Amino acid sequence: MVTTLYVGNLPWATKADELKDVFSGYGDVQDSRIITDRNTGRSRGFGFVEVGEGDAEKIIAALNGSELEGRVITVSEAKPRNDDA
Repeated sequence: MVTTLYVGNLPWATKADELKDVFSGYGDVQDSRIITDRNTGRSRGFGFVEVGEGDAEKIIAALNGSELEGRVITVSEAKPRNDDA
């Protein structure tokens, strides 16, 4: 099983590969992605990392509130997407 983590307050220049590298130091990372604006293609300052289910809590504890390129990031379990809006 895979758990998806939300990562907020990312530096604008952060790439998905960099995010994966940071999280890989704390557990098994399956995938990572940075969310971008549809019109401009620029980062929206948050992303998602898919990790092994057993590693999720350990990664959240280690990285939530940590600093990445001068910004304090937020890491939590992602909430299910609500498409009803």
